[in-house]
Amino acid sequence: MAAATPTSYTDQVVVTDEVAEFSSEVVSEMRSHLAKYPADRSRSALIPLLFVIQRERGYIDNPGVNFLAKFLNLEVTDVWETATFYSMLNLRPVGRHHIQICKTLSCKIMGEPEITEHICSKLGIHPGETTEDGKFTVSLVECLGSCGTAPMMQIGFDYHEDLTTDKVDKILADCE
Repeated sequence: MAAATPTSYTDQVVVTDEVAEFSSEVVSEMRSHLAKYPADRSRSALIPLLFVIQRERGYIDNPGVNFLAKFLNLEVTDVWETATFYSMLNLRPVGRHHIQICKTLSCKIMGEPEITEHICSKLGIHPGETTEDGKFTVSLVECLGSCGTAPMMQIGFDYHEDLTTDKVDKILADCE
């Protein structure tokens, strides 16, 4: 196996030759996703299969990517191109509640910096960090498509819009 080396573009991705192993049930689930697409379009299954890798491994790691590249007969870089593009795919472990705060123009104009500061201050972490208890991770992400209800954040798959510090306090309390 090659030595693990952080890549220069993110310092979050460690490249190794290791290939993840999955149970026969998980491989069967992957095959069922793959069967939804024409045989010559296996790359089309990439996003659903990355979600399976993330669910099983906790995040998208190099052994999972290597498995998927072999499974789909793709280059490893093809898989990384997709995995690094979407903010819904995590390249490192995240807390049980992954708070993704939209940082683009509409949200910024409508108060994202104040919301981000409030959340980070309340949790005692900075964007990109996870609380020591592993409960919360805060990430700043590109547009989440809710510009008309800015500022907004996503926790898991749930959108929280028209945020105020009071709303944020209630949302965080509900995560407890």
